[in-house]
Amino acid sequence: MDNLGNIGTTEEQIELMDVATNFCRDKSPMDKVRALIDDDLGYDPDVWKEIAELGWLAIAIPETHDGVGLSMAEVVPIAEQMGRNLMSTPFGTTTLAAQALLAGGSEAQQADWLPKIAAGSAATLALAEDNGDWDLSNITCSGKQDGDSLSLSGKKQLVRWADSAELIIASVKVDGDVRFALIERSALGEGALRRESIIDETARSFELTLDGITVSADALFDASRTRETIEKIELAAGLIHAAEMCGGSQAVIDYTLEYLKTRKQFDKIIGSFQALKHPTVDNYVEYEKARTHLYSAAYSWGEQGRGEVAVRMAAAQAHSSYSRAADRSIQFHGGFGFTHDCDAQLHRRKAIFDGALIGDAAYQRSKLAGLLFD
Repeated sequence: MDNLGNIGTTEEQIELMDVATNFCRDKSPMDKVRALIDDDLGYDPDVWKEIAELGWLAIAIPETHDGVGLSMAEVVPIAEQMGRNLMSTPFGTTTLAAQALLAGGSEAQQADWLPKIAAGSAATLALAEDNGDWDLSNITCSGKQDGDSLSLSGKKQLVRWADSAELIIASVKVDGDVRFALIERSALGEGALRRESIIDETARSFELTLDGITVSADALFDASRTRETIEKIELAAGLIHAAEMCGGSQAVIDYTLEYLKTRKQFDKIIGSFQALKHPTVDNYVEYEKARTHLYSAAYSWGEQGRGEVAVRMAAAQAHSSYSRAADRSIQFHGGFGFTHDCDAQLHRRKAIFDGALIGDAAYQRSKLAGLLFD
């Protein structure tokens, strides 16, 4: 299931795919994934250090800021293999924070933080609030400027890996306009972070209370680039999560096939039954469609108009494929499938959480309708 086909893959993507496949498989076996569920940090810091040393955090950062100088397209094969092996680290949030800085940060902000991120400093975004809206401009958190300082207030939810982040980029309203503010870890007071109970047990998510946090007015992004920043975050998040979900789809299909080839019922291998064969083939076809959309989106990354269409198509198909493959796997495993010991459970939970973060398949298709038929 590793044949990409001719869908515009670059030489760099292929090389990164080879390295990421072996690395994620070796560093994130399922027994380790399950052990980390009960770990407070939620990931292996030694693996995170290796990820930084491999240069993966620097891939989509310009060379002028100690990056590799490639694009989000080359991040895709890494995120895909992480999803395939349920490797949870701050890789996705840190990459998104770098993209936000590139879209809306000042030269000074970029020069200060992008080299740190490239070297291994974790970062994250604080965008979601309790209204549950996927429209990133629908927020109530605010910032009040007083001279050279900005006092923040409100609460953010689903701030992933916030306890590990050296930098949090939060969306707030200043004088009625949506702005982005840089919050360094040192600015967080005691009790500012509260760990949330989320459906994806392999990830870590926090509620961030902004009340009492004060940052310099220089920590704000350029007001004229807010829309550009929001669009960049949406597309980058869609691409990363589509990649993770495609990898997860492949993993859960492989997991199901192994079961169908070994489990016996009525003295027959259950994989010989047509009632299980046909849905499995359908799942694989849907997965191949999702992966084709994914690498088409990676290939189209950065193209005005076409890039957004491709990314939303990829996100919609990946979420549908992942959810369906995990659902069927749970059903095919019978009673065991509905227990926590079934690996398909972890994938189903991740599919639900990924959809909650960026918008599920129905939401992505509703956005597509406006892009294609307006």
